[in-house]
Amino acid sequence: MKNTKVLYGIIVVLAMALITSIVINLNQTTTLKNGEELVVKANKTKITAENLYEDLKDKYAMNILIEQIDHILLDDKYKTDEEETKSIEEQISTIKANYKDNDTYLQVIKSYYGVDSEEEFKELLSLEYKRNKAAKEYIKEKNITDTEIQNYYDQNIIGDVKASHILIKSEAKDNDSDEEKVKKEEEAKKKAEEIIKKLNDGEKFADLAKKYSSDSKTKDKGGDLGYFNKDDNYSEQFVNAAAQLKKEEYTKEPIKTEYGYEIILKVDEKEKPKLEDKKEEIKNTLADKKLQEDNTLYYNSLNSFRDDNIKWQDNKVKKSYENYKEKLLANVIGNNK
Repeated sequence: MKNTKVLYGIIVVLAMALITSIVINLNQTTTLKNGEELVVKANKTKITAENLYEDLKDKYAMNILIEQIDHILLDDKYKTDEEETKSIEEQISTIKANYKDNDTYLQVIKSYYGVDSEEEFKELLSLEYKRNKAAKEYIKEKNITDTEIQNYYDQNIIGDVKASHILIKSEAKDNDSDEEKVKKEEEAKKKAEEIIKKLNDGEKFADLAKKYSSDSKTKDKGGDLGYFNKDDNYSEQFVNAAAQLKKEEYTKEPIKTEYGYEIILKVDEKEKPKLEDKKEEIKNTLADKKLQEDNTLYYNSLNSFRDDNIKWQDNKVKKSYENYKEKLLANVIGNNK
């Protein structure tokens, strides 16, 4: 691959540039009979540029090499766009907000991230952004099956639901004792159960919502919430309960959510979207879930992505890279325990 050859040349040039700078600083260049440049003598031992370069390859240069590889592969694949720029700016703003002045902020990013300026920090964040993107795309392409997609579609995708609700909040206060909070929680549940009995006896849902609901935004509209779906700002328990109802059916038991006890009336439901229209969204959701459940997957995906796109020209460097991968994953697994 052309980029790999360029990369390998870059590493060689960088290493030799370091060696050359040392020689220049000493104001001399000594060449041995075999043509190798002598860097330094320690007692009777000679250390050549070749010795130094081999140690760089074997011990010290792997992080730099991987960074160079990722820049070559990812900067070409993912051009910096508004979304990336916004993400980086938000991260920097969040970090800056924790420190009283810019000097402290710069000291912190130098200490924790090994950068000497905000520009270097932005480059680092840009690389990490692109790495995350590459890992997620690799998982979407290689680690998600059609069966997983179909199962998620069957179990989680619904048409937009139109519903009304009656919310009964507990009157417990922060400074109440635990006993008082439990008592008031039970009172709220009992009140919701009594409202359900009124519905069973034929009273109208809208009238009961106007009379009893704790939701000031919807009670005057008879509890009408309009249409919503799972990606809207509703609790999972609420949406799932509403989705399982038939049209014009209400919940026969109060539904406990973070807001209180809910009585839900399903008014209408739109047709479920087609699988093809939701496929990309489902793959994104599944990829995020896999990454959260197994943080070794991020590193394995990046390793596989690199392996698919590079060809090693130096077996010693390749071996160092394989050792690096093994140690990295061992550390990640060890931190999980």
